[in-house]
Amino acid sequence: MADLTANTLDATRAHYMALTRQRRLYGGIMLLVFVLLLASGFGIANDRNAGGFLPGLPHIFDFPADVVAEAWQKRANLPGHLRDAIPALIETINIAAVATLTGACGAIVLSLLSTHGLAPWPRLIPLFRRVMDLMRAIPEIVIALVLIFVLGGGPVPAAIAIAFHTVGALGKLFSEVNENADQKPLEGLASVGATWPQRMMLGLVPQVAPNWFSYALLRFEINIRASAILGFVGAGGIGYELKNAISWGQGKFDEAAAVFILLFLTIVVFDQMSSMVRNRLTHGSMKPGPLKGAAQ
Repeated sequence: MADLTANTLDATRAHYMALTRQRRLYGGIMLLVFVLLLASGFGIANDRNAGGFLPGLPHIFDFPADVVAEAWQKRANLPGHLRDAIPALIETINIAAVATLTGACGAIVLSLLSTHGLAPWPRLIPLFRRVMDLMRAIPEIVIALVLIFVLGGGPVPAAIAIAFHTVGALGKLFSEVNENADQKPLEGLASVGATWPQRMMLGLVPQVAPNWFSYALLRFEINIRASAILGFVGAGGIGYELKNAISWGQGKFDEAAAVFILLFLTIVVFDQMSSMVRNRLTHGSMKPGPLKGAAQ
């Protein structure tokens, strides 16, 4: 009996070591493939840049250095530039807020329709999930470029593009929250004849609302950055002002630096505020901390 046990342990140990070696081999192969792809990507980028990509890498910090130097030389003008950029910043925040609110409402609907045990049409769950995948897969800048071509420049295309992407991103997160909800309140409401909207509103929403709101705040931070980026393609906001200042070149770098500073401070302020609110909702504490399970 002892020999049989020893042989079993030896066989198990040998099998485990074989699996470990196999896993390390696969890991090494994947690392090698990644390095080869990275080297190939650098080569392609260098060729498409007329051979100037790799030689230009040592000069990557020249432009930031010029901006900082001119901004420091004209530092007396920075307060005025900051004041002038505030209306564009407010427009950027408004774009992000409208897109987040609209996208969160759409995400709630799609998440309820794509959650097992909650969806009124279970057979259509894969369809709604693929819709969210599609909305999440298309970058905001691509949607914004199409809408700008159709509607013209301004904040409306940016808000629509960000809201479209937000529906897909938040819909996935909301559906994961929904799956962890307790089904007993829903079953109790169903037993007394409650309709599907009534079961969702009275049995589900009170359980998941704090997490929904927490993820929506996190997405609002992301949308502020996205709305600033979309300004570079003519979607308005502070990104548009930054694009104009950078495109002008030497002589306007102090304005570009002011926009950079204002945008950075705004993102930091909203990040800290939303972190405090999220932790208050999820942990009952105002101390900032990471949000578990958050995804970009």
